[in-house]
Amino acid sequence: MFISPMLLQKIDRPFNDPSWISELKLDGIRCLISKFDSKVSIYSRHNNEISSMFPELTDLPIPAGTILDGELIVSNDQGKPDFEAVMERFKSRKSLHDISYCVFDILYFKGKKVTSLPLLERKQILSEIIPEDTKLLTKVNWIEGNGEAFFDLIKQQDLEGIVLKKSDSKYQIDKRSYDWLKVINYKYGQVYISGIRKNAFGLLLNFENGQYAGILEFMKPAARKEFYKVYRDLITGENDKFIYLDPKLRIKIKYRNLTKNGLLRIPSFVDWAV
Repeated sequence: MFISPMLLQKIDRPFNDPSWISELKLDGIRCLISKFDSKVSIYSRHNNEISSMFPELTDLPIPAGTILDGELIVSNDQGKPDFEAVMERFKSRKSLHDISYCVFDILYFKGKKVTSLPLLERKQILSEIIPEDTKLLTKVNWIEGNGEAFFDLIKQQDLEGIVLKKSDSKYQIDKRSYDWLKVINYKYGQVYISGIRKNAFGLLLNFENGQYAGILEFMKPAARKEFYKVYRDLITGENDKFIYLDPKLRIKIKYRNLTKNGLLRIPSFVDWAV
């Protein structure tokens, strides 16, 4: 049984408020797990059933009539979520990565919808049905308030970010709500534009040493307009996919992290660098 999950709004900075809780934002695959008629089903946030990809989760010890919301992760040697590893596991059954399902909410309990209950009451239900955490099934820890200090801590540990949630928030099905907020631990840097993709907007990027850095797809319309005014004077060649540029335009970007191949993950435009 699938239910469209509640989504988060994004803010730039954390805050301290005792009527909110703070959780670690896990870098994995958002999915819902339901158990009805003795069958455990796993769904992505876009309503794709992915149960066959993670057979070890189909025997989870959860009561019938339950729907859980959480993040599927793979941890690296330092115990941190590894997004590339979980995607390898998602794409190939030959992958040997061990997975963990980290639960942060419950939508149905004993066959009844509990989305209208306050968040902390739903957390209490989670504690009852998952009394002990295991490697395979674990609850996401949370603290009251202290969003600023918590965010400082995850930055020190180079984790993805934090989530702030109103303690009394209801679970708003299929809505992006300001009752749940995410703060991303972005990295910042400067790169050069070395080309433009033809079929869909994307800028080829180079690091300052000339090494390829990835493709930037997130650029506000005003900045795109400025770019389109000047790029033609920088064209050095093209093929069926890309127009190549003399890499003289330098920009400021933010990004999640570097991939194992040394590329920028989800870079986005911040400003022009002078």
